[in-house]
Amino acid sequence: MIKVGILSDTHSDLSPKVLEFFASCNEIWHAGDIGAESVIQQLSKVAHVRAVYGNIDGAQIRSYCPEFQLFTVEKVKVLMTHIGGYPKKYQKEALRLIKSEKPNLFISGHSHILKVVFDHDFNVLHINPGAAGKFGFHQVSTAIRMDIDGSDFKNLEILEFQK
Repeated sequence: MIKVGILSDTHSDLSPKVLEFFASCNEIWHAGDIGAESVIQQLSKVAHVRAVYGNIDGAQIRSYCPEFQLFTVEKVKVLMTHIGGYPKKYQKEALRLIKSEKPNLFISGHSHILKVVFDHDFNVLHINPGAAGKFGFHQVSTAIRMDIDGSDFKNLEILEFQK
């Protein structure tokens, strides 16, 4: 079993509340719009980080964070990107990868709207962790923590705090 923290859209701002929420995590997954390398550095002090770049991320972050990450944890195949859409409205490249790679979990950010939806059309759990940073239209900052046990998702928890 592995405990995972999932966040997006920090836009260079990482609250100590997020770091505390992720303290028990084995891995942290950042779905883009990181904003500053210091965010990755702070998260890396807590757990192993996997990240993709977002539309606000510059050349330095893009040099080590790809647009898409495809990996397996326990028995779960994960596809992560920043601008990926959501069930019935996936972006073109995300939809192509969902169809060809058949992930069990699809993570995207960008909208600043927290969403956890199972897509029955592709048999994939879609998670958008919302926005963990303070910049954007959202009023509440959010992040997600959950366990992956074999092929099961367990104990999904949401962190919410006023930005």
